[in-house]
Amino acid sequence: MQEVLDYMEQLDPIVAALIATTFTWFLTALGAAVVFFFKEMKRAWLDGMLGFTGGVMIAASYWSLLAPSIEMAESQGMIPWVPAAVGFGAGALFLFALDKLMPHLHINFKREDAEGPETNWHRTTLLVLAITMHNIPEGLAVGVLFGGVAAGVEGASIGAAVALAIGIGIQNFPEGIAVSMPLRRQGVSRLRSFWYGQLSAIVEPAAGVLGAAAVIFFEPILPYALAFAAGAMIYIVIEEVVPESQQDKYTDISTLGFIGGFLVMMSLDVALG
Repeated sequence: MQEVLDYMEQLDPIVAALIATTFTWFLTALGAAVVFFFKEMKRAWLDGMLGFTGGVMIAASYWSLLAPSIEMAESQGMIPWVPAAVGFGAGALFLFALDKLMPHLHINFKREDAEGPETNWHRTTLLVLAITMHNIPEGLAVGVLFGGVAAGVEGASIGAAVALAIGIGIQNFPEGIAVSMPLRRQGVSRLRSFWYGQLSAIVEPAAGVLGAAAVIFFEPILPYALAFAAGAMIYIVIEEVVPESQQDKYTDISTLGFIGGFLVMMSLDVALG
């Protein structure tokens, strides 16, 4: 692992962010590829994986994003809580606006439960858009951390950036399954189910590169950018991930999945960060 950290630290930060977020996309594609081997998956497993995703996102929001935001703000002579509060609120409002402006459908909901503006778009498109929305802050968070390392900002470490990329990647694997498997169950072909599953994470590399570049050129925004990503991720967990995992009788399984995801991400960040 130390060799990986040393290698990533020597790279141009934008390249490092691109590699890290391509890794997170790849694990989404790997999860989506499960449809080539199975047509169905028990709802209990899907709910457990959704819970796991929520746990990773919540843990990452604090250990990888909010805590470093507060630490960096203090080291830069700012009032420590201000960038965290402003960025967190802005991130949540950004996702709130996307939620209202972009038609989308959450995984375990019926077509008539689609949110956003009225549209006649196919259910598949709406599902992919819903997942794409919450991959934007994930990619942004990874890119911002790599940009902070390159800028030499106190509190930004290559270990924390790599830990976040690994954590996001791990939770992207079941996320790919959670998108592609319901499509396959509805009669969509294996290839198309895989395509839509991996497509949902294709925005992560673009968001990662954008986040890294923004921080390199505008270093003072780093504490705000970290908190922005945290606010967006928390909004997604509460508005989307948790409700989706609680739609059936497997609420205990999804809750245990959440705890597992939280422990995995917390352990990664503390061990590497």
